[in-house]
Amino acid sequence: MTLILFNKPNQVMCQFSSHPSCENLAHYVNVPNVYPAGRLDADSEGLLLLTDDGRLQHNISHPDHKQSKTYIVQVEGEADAGALAKLRAPINLRDFVTLPCDAKHIQSPEWLWPRNPPIRERTNVPTSWIAITLFEGKNRQVRRMTAAVGLPTLRLIRIAIGAVSLETHPLLPGEWCAISIDALK
Repeated sequence: MTLILFNKPNQVMCQFSSHPSCENLAHYVNVPNVYPAGRLDADSEGLLLLTDDGRLQHNISHPDHKQSKTYIVQVEGEADAGALAKLRAPINLRDFVTLPCDAKHIQSPEWLWPRNPPIRERTNVPTSWIAITLFEGKNRQVRRMTAAVGLPTLRLIRIAIGAVSLETHPLLPGEWCAISIDALK
C-alpha cells in the first residue's frame, strides 16, 4: 500500500489526466496507480494525499469519517472576533449549511513559500491570516465561508489532514514523499 504526501503548487489540477491550461499531478508525481484522496482547487495550494488503496482513499476523503482538514487562509480585511465567531458557527451557504469548525486569527506564517503568481495587493486594504479546521469538505467551502463573513480569500493553503501535516513533513511546492500509513493515526 502506497501513501504519498504532496505539496500541491498553485494552478495545478488534482488529476493525472491532461488539462488544457494547467499542469496536473503527472507533472510532479511519477508513481503508478496512485490517486488523490480528496481535492484542492487549482487556485489552492498545499497538502494532498495520494494512495493506491481505494479503502484508504475513501477513509481520508469521505466526510462520514470526519477527518479534520486544516487550512491557513490569507483574507482581505481584518479577521476580528466577530468574523471569527461567525466562521466557527454553522453558515448557511444556500446549497448547504456548514458544520461548526475551528477558526482563529494567526500571524503571517514565516515559513510560507512565496506564491506564484503573487496575490493581488491593495495598499489601502489590510489583509490578515486565519487558521480554519473543518470536518467536512465541500467544493470551495473555505472560500465561500470567508466571503460570507466579509473576508474574501486571497490565498488558501491546506496544511494538515488529520495528523499528517506540512509542519511535520516540510515540503516545498511540487515536492512529495512517501509516508507510512501509521502517520494518519
